[in-house]
Amino acid sequence: MKRRKFLGTSVLAATGAGVGLKAAAPQPEFKKKEKLSPLPSLEGRKILYTYGGWDGHEPELSVKLFKPWLEEQGANVDVFDNLEPYADADYMKEVDLVIQIFTMSKISNEQEKGLLEAVKNGCGLAGWHGGICDSFRQNVDYQFMTGGQWVAHPGGVIDYSVQITDHDDPVIAGLKDFSMHSEQYYLHVDPNMKVLATTTFNADHASWIDGCTMPVVWKKMYGMGRVFYSSLGHVMSDFEVPEAMEIMQRGMRWASGSRYEAAEPWKKPMY
Repeated sequence: MKRRKFLGTSVLAATGAGVGLKAAAPQPEFKKKEKLSPLPSLEGRKILYTYGGWDGHEPELSVKLFKPWLEEQGANVDVFDNLEPYADADYMKEVDLVIQIFTMSKISNEQEKGLLEAVKNGCGLAGWHGGICDSFRQNVDYQFMTGGQWVAHPGGVIDYSVQITDHDDPVIAGLKDFSMHSEQYYLHVDPNMKVLATTTFNADHASWIDGCTMPVVWKKMYGMGRVFYSSLGHVMSDFEVPEAMEIMQRGMRWASGSRYEAAEPWKKPMY
């Protein structure tokens, strides 16, 4: 597929105004004496933001939430409501980071191959909830890259807590355990990844998973590409929880550095 085929696709004109979100959320509480490790800057980064799939995860609203922030950080953001850019190899070589929110969708062989090759060669990938870990249920190679696949959210939207498990990692450093009122994702996960936060299930909605500890936030490598995931963000109002937003923004920064920084060794891929 030629590049010109998809560059004519309409791009969402995104602004931060009028999207039904609170104008300002309180800032997350940090440990006062902890010095945060540096994360890559988004200044000058080329970002491909693809959105679509199931409307219940508010993909269009997500663009209005995140695109202004990305541009404030100095990133150059291309937005598409389809997956066609993945199949353009020349274009994907220029992309530093893919942010994707496509739930319960299908991807062509050509598009999947293009995305996988781009990440293997150093393009970063970042996403949340079903936007990358419930996107293409039939594509196991894609799931091998992301590190997990959603299988259940017992009880639907419920109250649960998130525990920070790696206080030294720059994506999570300084944050404390926090609470969510949303879907508590139960996923099938890759053990070869660095888990940064977890949640523990109880017996209220499925007795056989009582006490099960499940990853919520992780980072991993796929070839030379950095992959970042957070299961938080069923709807965009979930990001009004300061920690949920801070984690996602830091994760995007981290994943954008694949082409510019060395891969991180997984010293402790267990949690």
